Amino acid sequence: MRPLNSLIGNCLDSLHKVSAIHGWTFKSGTILDIYIANNLLGAYVKYGEFRFALKLFDEIPNKDTVTWNSMIAGYIKYGNLKHAWELQKTMRRLGFSVDGYTFPSILKGIANEGCIHLGQQAHSTIIKMGYAGNVYPASALLDMYAKCDRIDDAFAVFQKMPERNSITWNALIAGYAEKGDIETCFWLLGSMEQEGVKLEDGTFTPLLTLLDDPDLYKLTTQVHSKIIKNGLTFQNTVCNATITSYSDCGSVEDAVKVFDAAVDSKDIVTWNSMLAAYLAYEKVSLAFKLFLEMQYSGFKPDIYTYTGILSACSDESHGKLARSLHALVMKKGVEEITSISNSLIAMYLKTHVENVEDALKIFESMDYRDSVSWNSILNGFSQHGLSEKALELFRQMRYISLDLDHYAVSAVLRCCSDLAILQLGQQVHVVALKFGLELDDFVASSLIFMYSKCGIIDDARKSFDETPKDSPITWNSIIFGYAQHGQGKIALQLFFLMKDKKIKMDHITFVAVLTACSHVGLVDEGYNILKDMESIHGIPPRMEHYACGIDLFGRAGRLEDAKELVEGMPFEPDAMVLKTLLGACKICGDIELATKVASRLLELEPEEHCTYVLLSNMYGHLQKWDDKAIIKRQMRDKGIRKVPGWSWIEVNNKVHAFNAEDCSHISFKDIYWILGVLSVEINKLKTIFMGEIPLST
Repeated sequence: MRPLNSLIGNCLDSLHKVSAIHGWTFKSGTILDIYIANNLLGAYVKYGEFRFALKLFDEIPNKDTVTWNSMIAGYIKYGNLKHAWELQKTMRRLGFSVDGYTFPSILKGIANEGCIHLGQQAHSTIIKMGYAGNVYPASALLDMYAKCDRIDDAFAVFQKMPERNSITWNALIAGYAEKGDIETCFWLLGSMEQEGVKLEDGTFTPLLTLLDDPDLYKLTTQVHSKIIKNGLTFQNTVCNATITSYSDCGSVEDAVKVFDAAVDSKDIVTWNSMLAAYLAYEKVSLAFKLFLEMQYSGFKPDIYTYTGILSACSDESHGKLARSLHALVMKKGVEEITSISNSLIAMYLKTHVENVEDALKIFESMDYRDSVSWNSILNGFSQHGLSEKALELFRQMRYISLDLDHYAVSAVLRCCSDLAILQLGQQVHVVALKFGLELDDFVASSLIFMYSKCGIIDDARKSFDETPKDSPITWNSIIFGYAQHGQGKIALQLFFLMKDKKIKMDHITFVAVLTACSHVGLVDEGYNILKDMESIHGIPPRMEHYACGIDLFGRAGRLEDAKELVEGMPFEPDAMVLKTLLGACKICGDIELATKVASRLLELEPEEHCTYVLLSNMYGHLQKWDDKAIIKRQMRDKGIRKVPGWSWIEVNNKVHAFNAEDCSHISFKDIYWILGVLSVEINKLKTIFMGEIPLST
């Protein structure tokens, strides 16, 4: 019988053969051989035919421990912990002895479900039955505790194990890596090497996930050296994790070297890891080149590939490319996958305001929308200034009782800020409290911004004071708030307090404090901060920082300093910088420089109405009517019209919007009558204070 058993064992390499052999053994009566029956049972579980496995299990008259173990493993494989747990109880109740292979399957299911109470019961049974010293159940027990976030219990199991293998060490390292405990992970690595345990891909992969900061670059290179020394360079999981780690540590060049060296060991994850590295450093052209090269090499893009490459289309210049990618997604038939639809929505919202409708069409066509779908469209409306549409969408989210997260709440608070709707902003604040989101950095930042934009800086400060104050996000918002309220000295005090508390500053922090200095005329203080950005804080000034510095000098009437600052920039000024310089020219009345700056601006943005209007106003102020007429004619010839500014006010929880000489409001006649009355009263007061009418009158 044994040669027959061996032959059958070798033939169970496809479902078709399994079914054929099952029929033959049943017909010949050899199904009664427990070895053959167990082999068939294991094969059915392997190929996912669990109903056949269950039927065969019920037919086997002389079950043994292997039979029960196979069935328990099958239940766990297909996510049915409840039946697996009941089956092992039945197994023991019927007098079958469990062995060192029974518990690992059960514990794997417990770890996947996070059922710590069942894990503790299993632990008790393992001790009771004398398997605590067996390396297989003990390793599974350790892994279960680690995955159930009970790392101290996992370590206690580890310490009591008389025998440890690489699986044991790797499970413990993975547990501490999940907790972010880099020090313990590397202590365990050193202990492994001292005990002569073989280092494997499962050892290094969790370690590499911890190496995600430029400060850890040197440590990453040391780990990479160990990987090479242990001959694991071309192990897929290690290779992929190394690429990601180098990218996170700021060295995309090293990531490329690892990727290029993996000639014969690349899988789809390897390509996606390299793609993500390029995108993280905004190397968009290289990302697209890699995307094409990947397909030429025979790799089929997956969900992560598509979501990654769609995120590369991030500005107006990628409009045509965005539509090409959308067409590709449709051609491949993956546009209905929720995560890809979400990426398409985000892509259209990032490329141009005109594409908002395209994003909305995709959103409305989705069969299933998750929180990312709603948040993407909500944030898109908010960022493009479509605040009223965003608020309407938020009302829909509330109506269908969708769980709100910090993305949704912070986006709708920004809309309340843009429209200066205090009452609705306070209601959203209550929603944030209800969902326990008020201490989230982004929500708290939006609350601070909303209250400051609505003119209530004290409530903005209360929102700031209630935060943990360990993130630059909330500090930036409160500094901006005080800057907008003309309280630059308080903003500057907060900046230095932030510095004293060693809160990590970012480029937005410096925009905020420079804006504050500009608004209250703290010229020298602001300029010193700008000069010290890179040398002291390690943050190179960007375009927006130079724009703040130019505004700082311009408001103080120091046009020559503003001009020198532009000339000393390490890169060519963009439209924002030139507009700021043009504004400084207006303040200082330098029409000659203004004309030169405007000329450069119109080369960059020939359709931008602001440049024409500002230059026209300057000519009018200096009574250069001919030059003003030329500007007006140029605007008319090019079809450029001044975009009117809007004002709005909230009355009884309703927003009323107006622009200059507007007659669209239902009560416009009453509004203009009141304006006329106010104008008369203002003129009377002006006359009184100028001394033309006695105060007694």
